[in-house]
Amino acid sequence: MPSTTPAQSLLGHLLEIRNRLLKSTFFVIVVFLGLSYFSNDIYELISAPLVERLPEGTTMIATEITSPFIIPLKLTFTVSLFLSMAFILYQIWAFIAPSLYKYERHLIIPLMFSSLLLFYCGVAFAYFLIFPLTFNFFAGISLEGVKFTTDISSYLDFVLALFFVFGIAFEIPVIIALLCWTGSINPKNLRKRRPYVIVIAFIIGMVLTPPDIVSQTLLAIPICLLFEVGLLLSHLYYVRKR
Repeated sequence: MPSTTPAQSLLGHLLEIRNRLLKSTFFVIVVFLGLSYFSNDIYELISAPLVERLPEGTTMIATEITSPFIIPLKLTFTVSLFLSMAFILYQIWAFIAPSLYKYERHLIIPLMFSSLLLFYCGVAFAYFLIFPLTFNFFAGISLEGVKFTTDISSYLDFVLALFFVFGIAFEIPVIIALLCWTGSINPKNLRKRRPYVIVIAFIIGMVLTPPDIVSQTLLAIPICLLFEVGLLLSHLYYVRKR
C-alpha cells in the first residue's frame, strides 16, 4: 500500500476541519431558524428581570430605527449558539479523539460536557439570582431630573457580558482539572493558594455586583465552593495517577 505523505495527511486534516465547521455552522443556523419566530418572546424573557423593576410608567427604549428588529434576532442567534454547544463539542471531540490515548479519552469526555453544564449553571445563576439583585439596586437609585430607563441594545450587551463572565467563573473546577492534567499545579499548591482565591472571589463580587455585602457574598461563595470542588477533583486525579 502507498504510504501517506505529510502533505496528504495535512490536507486530510484540513478537509476534516472544514467539514466539521460546516456541520456545526449548519446546525447553529437550523436552530436559529427554528427559534427566530420566537425572537421577541426570547428577548422579553431575558429582559423581564429589568422590566419588572422599572419605575411605574417607565419602559425600555430603542434609540435606533432597526433596534426592535435586530436586537431580538441578535439575542436569538446567541441563544442558538449556546444551545448548539453540545453538538459543536461533539464535533471537536470527534476530530481530536483519534489522536488521544485511551486514558486521555476517558478524562476529556467528562471534562468537555461538565464544562458545558457548568457554563449553563453560571448563566442560570446570573439570570435568577444576580440580575434581580443588580436591577433592584440600580432601579432604587434616584437622581433629580433623571428618569431611569435603558436602551434595549445596551441592555442586551450588559446581560450577555454578565452571562459570559458568570459562565466562565463556573468553569473553575474544569480549569483546575486541566491544569492538574498538564502538571502545572497539584493539590498541595492549590491548598496553599486557598486564601488568595477567597480574596479574589470577594474582589470579583465587589466589581460585578452592587455595592452591598449580600450581593458580593452571593457571588463570592459559589466561586469559593467551585474552587473546593476543583481541589477535590485534583486530589482524586493525583490519587488515581499514583
